[in-house]
Amino acid sequence: MTSVLGIVLLALVLSGPTVAFVPIWGGTSTHVSITVKALLEKVTETCRAVVEAAGHEFKPTGSSPEELVQACLGPTATGEVSGAKFHSALQEIFIQHGLVDRDFANSAPHHFHSETFLEGRGLIMEGITAIKANIHRENFQAARETLGRVLHTLQDFYSHSNWVELGYTEPYIALIRPDLPLENLADIDTATCRDCASGTCPNPILPNILQEKKLTSGYMGIFSADKPKGKCSHGGAADLTSTVVPRRGISKDERRSDNVALHNAAVNAATAASLQLLEDIRLAAGDNDFLRMMGIARSSVVCFVIDTTGSMSDDIGAARDVVYEILDSKKGTQDEPSEYILVTFNDPEFGPMIRTTDADEMKTEISKLTVNGGGDLPEMCLSGLQLALTGAPASSYIYVFTDAPAKDIDLKDTIVALIRSTKSTVSFFITDISTRRRRSLSATSFDDYKDLALVSGGQAIHVSKKQLPEATDVILDTSTSALVTVLQQARNPGKQETFPFTLDEPLKNITIYITGTSITFTLTNPAGVSQSHSEASGKLGTIQTVGNLRRIRLNADKLTGTWQININSNQPYTLKVTGQSTITFIYDFVESFKGSHPGYAILSGRPQAGQSATLMLSVMGRKGPSSMTFGDVGLVTVSGPEAVRNGTITDMGNGDILVTVDAVPEGEFVVILKGTDKKSDSTFQRQSTTQMSVSKVKIQALVNSSVEPGKAFKLPFSVMTQGSGDQYLISARNNRDFPMSYPNSLGLTTGQYTNATLTITPPADTPTGTDVTLTLEAKSSSGVDSNYAVLRFSVVNKITDFIQPLCKVISVLADDCPQDVSQCKPFQWELSANLTDGNGTGIVRISLRQGGGILTYTSLSSPIIQANYNASCCSQIVEFIAVDKVGNVGKCYHSIVRSACPPALTLSLPLWLCLLVNASVLRT
Repeated sequence: MTSVLGIVLLALVLSGPTVAFVPIWGGTSTHVSITVKALLEKVTETCRAVVEAAGHEFKPTGSSPEELVQACLGPTATGEVSGAKFHSALQEIFIQHGLVDRDFANSAPHHFHSETFLEGRGLIMEGITAIKANIHRENFQAARETLGRVLHTLQDFYSHSNWVELGYTEPYIALIRPDLPLENLADIDTATCRDCASGTCPNPILPNILQEKKLTSGYMGIFSADKPKGKCSHGGAADLTSTVVPRRGISKDERRSDNVALHNAAVNAATAASLQLLEDIRLAAGDNDFLRMMGIARSSVVCFVIDTTGSMSDDIGAARDVVYEILDSKKGTQDEPSEYILVTFNDPEFGPMIRTTDADEMKTEISKLTVNGGGDLPEMCLSGLQLALTGAPASSYIYVFTDAPAKDIDLKDTIVALIRSTKSTVSFFITDISTRRRRSLSATSFDDYKDLALVSGGQAIHVSKKQLPEATDVILDTSTSALVTVLQQARNPGKQETFPFTLDEPLKNITIYITGTSITFTLTNPAGVSQSHSEASGKLGTIQTVGNLRRIRLNADKLTGTWQININSNQPYTLKVTGQSTITFIYDFVESFKGSHPGYAILSGRPQAGQSATLMLSVMGRKGPSSMTFGDVGLVTVSGPEAVRNGTITDMGNGDILVTVDAVPEGEFVVILKGTDKKSDSTFQRQSTTQMSVSKVKIQALVNSSVEPGKAFKLPFSVMTQGSGDQYLISARNNRDFPMSYPNSLGLTTGQYTNATLTITPPADTPTGTDVTLTLEAKSSSGVDSNYAVLRFSVVNKITDFIQPLCKVISVLADDCPQDVSQCKPFQWELSANLTDGNGTGIVRISLRQGGGILTYTSLSSPIIQANYNASCCSQIVEFIAVDKVGNVGKCYHSIVRSACPPALTLSLPLWLCLLVNASVLRT
């Protein structure tokens, strides 16, 4: 497991001591390493259970994340398997550690500072409730982000309190069980620490506090040195209270020569507590949804946004046909989509979004599509696209079918912000109909769709309705696992230009796309063999021309090396080269922050103009990072004369790198990575798809909690510009159309933040677990400069039910089981139990966790549910769980293993404490 942990360990800080409980990567005991260890252990355990339950052997071929994902998906995961989504999911969790320290540095409950135990547990429970509700509604990104914050606070308890000084080695279960009391807390008037003038006291906790097992934590003062008399401090240079008697502090964040044992004990307890929390979430979610939350799924997601107006019957038929082809041709393979999403739009309606993991359900939904109304009017295309972008997983491929302009073109800036935030790729299939309607689809309207496709790295394909079935081959190309981009470029206006690109030996299924009109081109391979645009089937590949699209599928031999394509046109055109490979990378633009625990945070909007740009990259190879080396990383322009700005690389090991680019290119750019695959000794080239540009405007905004239905939520935000002071227009949109109020404009002074507040109010009937994506934009009055922030939060009902389901064992019939286990095969045993939900929200799921028998139960709607278990005497242990409506988990364990203990009594106990019959042990 150590090598797996090392592979996914991200590194964000260049130097510093080996520390724990701070959000920096690179040490051996950090918030991230603790979280990595717990996550990898729980993911591996869950994968093994899922694979073995399906009757297969769980046997990773190696220690890389790619091989772990391959083994987890089972024998159907044939072909290339990308670990990118798994890496991205881990990174979304990890980055929250830094954000807690940056955004909540002065919030005592977020770190269990200053004896805020009840408040800290309240944050943990609020987060757990939101995570479970988000998973239930398949809002996995929101669940991951909340999980990162909750783990940070939970882990801080063991570093910032005196839990391990009191001699405890196991986690404090009451932190994730609010039905259990927090006991023996030191009150405000109780002195807890002695003075430590030398600054190197191993344990400054007062003897009476240790004897009485009183729980305390260090006070932290970033802006003030005040603390109650006799109280412990957190300690460290940033803590002003640590200079006030009693001096020093009890934080175990850093491993020092005088606290090694306590530091290690805190790390171990924090790791065990993290595993305990993850197990609770796993049991509430179920194994499959827990793995989906962690990005363990087949990579491909099929997402359609379809115009259903009267003229679209042929287009809907073509979309239906391609969906059927995907479902039928890829079923049972690694390329079978892991999720299907469908959004329709008309005028004035759009939505709802339908999402499913069931291929047959998707077939049913798309077969029900019918056309109605619409006439010659523009449609709500971008509103439908907004639903898809906020509902689909990040880095999805989204396909829009329409034959009309967008009525809601005012959403264009919001769509661009969502594309950049999610890194999703959007392709448009635009068809022509009658002359009258074709006039309504003006060049300007087509340019809007083309702009959105270009910024996302997608295609804007303009064809006749008759040609549309041929154009949808693009969807078949992209609905595949491990899809990578080798090159993408655009020219407007068009000109003659030669574009070189490098193909590596592991790269398969290479396809070149050119969109535009009046285009000629010549493709040349590394050996100098050429093929022109007029050769539909030549020495290098097959060329398909449909509408404004040229699709070139390369032949499968002798591809390695530097290719070039010469394109000639005086009209705008785009070029994109893709393939299939596990050699890829994920990235984010980041910015550093100072404070007691400095680190890096992901930028929500565009990087700042006039400054260097910093990127965090995680590079993946065929067998993990050891199977490759990387060379140049930089930013490359997409439109206009190509300009590459290479960055300074800091190799943090395990495939993780920091890149600093001092001079950012003008205009739109993407990230380019070059390196070498060691196994084939071939050079590879990869580009990101989403275009980015810089801005002089900056928006800071913070969501600090979930939101209750029916209650107004105030979101403070700040806007600053490094450009000229001016009146800046403020706009905000959310994907749920919840009512909002905010200032329409702000007057900005150069270099100074201006503060404001946005208020959003979810309706009282909003279902718990609903995720909200809020896009906030600031634009100069001239429209020349703008920036955005994309924020996500959850609407969660206030939970009052914290009682786990209860179990009463009614009978166990195991007398026929022989004492000699080798003779067990012909014999059976049975168990009956009554299950009830202690607080009345209702049990929604009962499932078998251990045991080779059959578990049945009566209706879940009954006040008392009777569970019956029947198994061979060879399967002597049973464990099953019950989950209630709000995610409380009860766990029942029972064994008929013979022991020397007297028969135990049948008791009525909480389900997670069901009696272990014929043994004197209670299993929790």
